[in-house]
Amino acid sequence: MRTRVRVPGWVIGGVMAAEVALAGCLLAGVRIPGAVLLTAEALVVAVFGFECAVLWRLLRAGRRAGLGWPKALRAALRDAVPAPVRRLVGHEARALHSLGLWLLRRRHAVPEGAVTAPYTGPQTAMMYGLLFVSVVETVMLALLVPWPLVHGVLLVVDVYGVVFVLALHASCVTRPHVVGADGALRIRYGGLFDLRVPAGAVAGARVERRFPEGGLVRPGPDGSLDLVVGGQTTVSVELTAPVEYVRPLGGRGLARTVRFHADDPGAVVAALTRARTAPSPSQDPPGPA
Repeated sequence: MRTRVRVPGWVIGGVMAAEVALAGCLLAGVRIPGAVLLTAEALVVAVFGFECAVLWRLLRAGRRAGLGWPKALRAALRDAVPAPVRRLVGHEARALHSLGLWLLRRRHAVPEGAVTAPYTGPQTAMMYGLLFVSVVETVMLALLVPWPLVHGVLLVVDVYGVVFVLALHASCVTRPHVVGADGALRIRYGGLFDLRVPAGAVAGARVERRFPEGGLVRPGPDGSLDLVVGGQTTVSVELTAPVEYVRPLGGRGLARTVRFHADDPGAVVAALTRARTAPSPSQDPPGPA
């Protein structure tokens, strides 16, 4: 079987990082020799072209194996594109879809009878502040950058950045935490994180405000998992058995305790408690005495 030649993921990441660094130097007014710029752009084109060629060969191989075009394309993308890159693209697609839901004043996957728990309170001011800074940066760069090619590229990137910041906020608004009528819990952060906890796995819940350090998804050595918003969590849920979760870039783990933020933690705890303590409906009517 012939071995496929692939570009390592670290090479792709390094090339993209170098491209961003060169753009930053140009914006800062650093003079970069033309040969360096030409070499960098040629390397980017070469890597992109090579990956496209690999994707095309994989697509043709799938077609020869009898797959239809959609299945062959999905199989080729799974083989040619690194998993973290695929997940990032998926996150962006979900964020842009959420922007449409936000404009239509709709929410994603909230069943009838469920209790929703928004969590955007601690970050809303920061998101709108970041949006304002992005708009100002876009206007300033459009006025200050003299090179037409760089000007055009940066304008596209900056405008997309403004749209993406708005889409990220929209994804958090339209994808709240959900407590189902049966007590199942769905913990989310926009399109980046989605954890489903079955009703039978919830042992107890309580309001508990904590200020953990670290990023958005923070696993603990004791089997806990913190989903941090605005530097805090407000609800702690104990589980009867470990539940598997998937981090934004694909890493997996098991959690016995899940802590997350909700703007109204009391409502979440009350909904979970109410579902756990509600009497189960009788399967058969009682017989005659």
